[in-house]
Amino acid sequence: MIHKDEQWEKEIRKGPFASSPFTEDHKRKVLQQVEWMKKSEEGSKGDRSEDSSRLSRPFRPQVGNASHKRRTRRGPLVAGMGALVIAAGLFLWIWDDGQLVKPVIEQVYPTAALQLSDDLNTNLLTDKMKRNVATTMRDDLGKQLKITKVEDLPVSGRIYVEAGKESEKEYVQIWLDAATGNLREVQMRGEMLASDLEHRYLRQVSSLLQSIGSTPTLKPVSVQRYVSMKQGELEPISYTTVALENETGYGEIVWQQDKAISITGEMRPDQIPQAALADARKAIEALSGKANLDLVRASRSKDNELGKDTVFFSFKDNYFVQMTEGKEGLGYTVGDANYYEQQEIGNIEEMEAYHEKLYNIDESLLREKVGPIVKKIFNIDFDAYKLHRNAEQLGVVTFELESSKDVFQVEYREDGRIKMITRGEL
Repeated sequence: MIHKDEQWEKEIRKGPFASSPFTEDHKRKVLQQVEWMKKSEEGSKGDRSEDSSRLSRPFRPQVGNASHKRRTRRGPLVAGMGALVIAAGLFLWIWDDGQLVKPVIEQVYPTAALQLSDDLNTNLLTDKMKRNVATTMRDDLGKQLKITKVEDLPVSGRIYVEAGKESEKEYVQIWLDAATGNLREVQMRGEMLASDLEHRYLRQVSSLLQSIGSTPTLKPVSVQRYVSMKQGELEPISYTTVALENETGYGEIVWQQDKAISITGEMRPDQIPQAALADARKAIEALSGKANLDLVRASRSKDNELGKDTVFFSFKDNYFVQMTEGKEGLGYTVGDANYYEQQEIGNIEEMEAYHEKLYNIDESLLREKVGPIVKKIFNIDFDAYKLHRNAEQLGVVTFELESSKDVFQVEYREDGRIKMITRGEL
């Protein structure tokens, strides 16, 4: 008879586990789980959370009454077969639209993948708490982080679980109800390899990029995930941000759960709106005095959550124009990025003098610089607009036409030269 450790070594060299990152500690825990399953009459049924909001989470198989009856009638045989499937069938994997995604054991018994530090007071965690923690990290964060802290919070009636380190990019905080074991609050952040991006996101990339006129062949290069569940909410909400690149362009897509809420990417030349481009060139000439500057890059960002659609033009010599259509109306920005270098200040006295000069800049000087630019771009007489200063925003003033609430925000240097003008969308 083959010893179970020998059987493990034999099987782990097969199939998808050949290059698996499983550690010896993980191996030991999985084998312990197999032994537990052999002794369990109703493992999968009894391991389900009573929280109905969690039962509908992804990758959570359901067990029906008929299946339960069959298991009751043929318990010893089925339990033995289940153990066999897990012991050698740790190697059965679930497919999602053609993509290999999860081993069966992590679907049926998520706690098999739970990683615990050796010095934890694990007695504070019930089986249900362990399942909820493991399932939350698996389904929402997309990975299991090693639990580094378990703490009883008797005043609030909660158990606190921490995984990873706060100083690092991957970190988990979960608060559970001490009486029921259900989730109460969740804060998680993590990074994934681009190759680990779930297929339900990957399959959307090409069509989403095409929808904004960007190159559909951009490929994921990095993935970040943030997950939050606040007091009173029923389940965690995840945000997945994917950075995309190829040899010539870039892009970014943000999903809330499985729904894309923001898409950004460089526009293909044949998709650039020519009327908007001509208008942007006119704005750059008004600001800089330079005509027909070469276009360096055009990109578009569509934010479905905020209801904004933005086109961004970048020109030679670091000039740019941004045009936004949104729920609050139109926004327009023209700027000179050359003026954003750090001001060199030697001591506190020089800094105070510089700030005072910025705040008390002569209004007539600003109007002399801004008026002609606004006239050329928007065909507006600036004289009727009232100046407002803000001590909290040095180097920035607003001009407002109070009769219509039309507002311009102007960023400037201490000598009055204009860095940026924005109309609307402030």
